[in-house]
Amino acid sequence: MNIKNIKRSNLLIALAVLIAVALIAVFALRPKDAAPKDEKEAKSDVPARPALTVTVAKPEDTELVITLPANGNIAAWQEASVGSEAAGLRLAEVRVNVGDVVKKGQVLATFSGESVQADLAQAKAALVEAQATASDAAGNAARARTLQATGALSQQQINQYLTAEQTAKARVEAAKASLAAQQVRIQNTQVQSPDDGVVSSRTATVGSVVSSGTELFRLIRQGRLEWRAEVTATELGRVAVGTPAVVTGASGAQVRGTVRSMAPTVDPQTRNALVYVDLPAALQGKSSLKAGMFASGEFELGRSQAKTVPQASIVPRDGFNHVLVLQPDQRVRAVKVDTGRRVGDRVEIKSELPPDAKVVVQGAGFLNDGDLVRVVDAPAPVGNGTAAK
Repeated sequence: MNIKNIKRSNLLIALAVLIAVALIAVFALRPKDAAPKDEKEAKSDVPARPALTVTVAKPEDTELVITLPANGNIAAWQEASVGSEAAGLRLAEVRVNVGDVVKKGQVLATFSGESVQADLAQAKAALVEAQATASDAAGNAARARTLQATGALSQQQINQYLTAEQTAKARVEAAKASLAAQQVRIQNTQVQSPDDGVVSSRTATVGSVVSSGTELFRLIRQGRLEWRAEVTATELGRVAVGTPAVVTGASGAQVRGTVRSMAPTVDPQTRNALVYVDLPAALQGKSSLKAGMFASGEFELGRSQAKTVPQASIVPRDGFNHVLVLQPDQRVRAVKVDTGRRVGDRVEIKSELPPDAKVVVQGAGFLNDGDLVRVVDAPAPVGNGTAAK
């Protein structure tokens, strides 16, 4: 009996151990989601909290300008070189400096004219002497003609009087030409501007004695600058004479212009052609564009309709641009988009978006894909008058 009782006890202990191991295995392998129903219901009753309060906006149809960007140099439309026509004279006065606006015919500098005045007086005296000699020779020739038929004078003497008359007349003409030359020299003592413009350089120095042809000033004719834009051969056909352009300088100053002409050839090295854009207002007002500067710009080729969103809704991540689209469950979905032209604070979206899409504007940069948000109305823009107060 004792042996049978011992075996029965051992069997019961082994069975109890197996049951315990089985229960442990069941609880260990049970899925995490297999929580009691009451616990699930308790957790589902707690509402999710929004990650951020945001504003949203719908994409809008906006008319944008079709542009062609280009780069180039600012240069003078035409330059005028103002030189000296008086040789060996001392420069007595310089009346303009670099940057001055001058008018056509304005006196820029004057030379000392004492020696020229003396030469002018001598030329006038020589003319009077030549005229007196010519008058006497004309009288002698007239008397010789009256005596020609009488034979009182030989033919040789008559010819001498007639020749003296012609020679005296020629000397009068020579004296008049010499006087005119001296009067021109007097005029050349004043250096005048050949056209309206702006003085771009000055080499004239008071007291210097310059030779004829020496450059004293250089002018930008009519104060006109031009933008010499480089356009690739493939894009050259999109630009025509009269196309408007906007040129932006290094300081950010913008000046509007118009295409005046295009180069007839293409550079064989760069395969670019020069497009000349007139900038009539470049030197007026407070524009910072100067000749010799490098500037970028855009040709305005036309207008087209495009979908645009506020610039604040564009979120750059991982080298791409994204917008956060609001879903019906008040969560956001990150959508990768291609951006295009910009006008003011709006950006063109080239990618397709749902027709009723709403993109997050305020707070877009702080959200991730799938975040729950709370949407509020965008604040009204503050204007002048009562709103500003």
